[in-house]
Amino acid sequence: MPNSVPRRIRVLIVDDHEVVRAGIRMLIESHPTLTVAGEAATVAEALAAVRREPPDIVLLDLDLGGEQAVDFIPELLATVPPPRVLVLTGVRDPELHRRAARLGAMGIVRKEKAAAILLEAIEKVHGGEAWLERAMVGELLGEMRRAHRAEAVDPEQARIASLTKLEREVIALAGQGLKTRQLAERLSISEITVRHHLTSIFDKLGVGDRLELMIFAYRHRLAQPPR
Repeated sequence: MPNSVPRRIRVLIVDDHEVVRAGIRMLIESHPTLTVAGEAATVAEALAAVRREPPDIVLLDLDLGGEQAVDFIPELLATVPPPRVLVLTGVRDPELHRRAARLGAMGIVRKEKAAAILLEAIEKVHGGEAWLERAMVGELLGEMRRAHRAEAVDPEQARIASLTKLEREVIALAGQGLKTRQLAERLSISEITVRHHLTSIFDKLGVGDRLELMIFAYRHRLAQPPR
């Protein structure tokens, strides 16, 4: 029986600069596991492209010629099947980055980073992992500390106190980048049980996904950022 060829990861490039899109297209098409599913320069074009030919990953610039792309992340995720959103941006705004994460983006990469970083981020996000650069984690944590410094009481400590010992172990391992299957193997439990624990953790801590969980865990030292 002939070996089956794995399907390539389909990436939709959303950026309002044609030169940037051309460069990203060349980079993606040169990679053996990736292919370009389409291009878009506006929010309307992106939504049409996702509905016409669903991609696995939407590579999204946050500034589309004056349009605030972060606001339409939920619309992207509402399509069937839903893609995973990876933000590629030159905008240095931690609050905007946090907002993108809260709305469902699974990762953020800055445009000045090396091409290899972008390719790795695409593959990680496609595999279900959150992607956040170490330097950006530091910036986000710094912004969060300043935002909470004026509070006399930190209500998040009560949420942390509600975590079980096993839930803390799940958080610590997830912070190292382990996938659901790897978490199950490390903890000697089923993948379904891991998902149940993650759902409980999200509810207790008031986070919406793994990226928000990572930020919360690093800020409260429930996990160590990967080196």
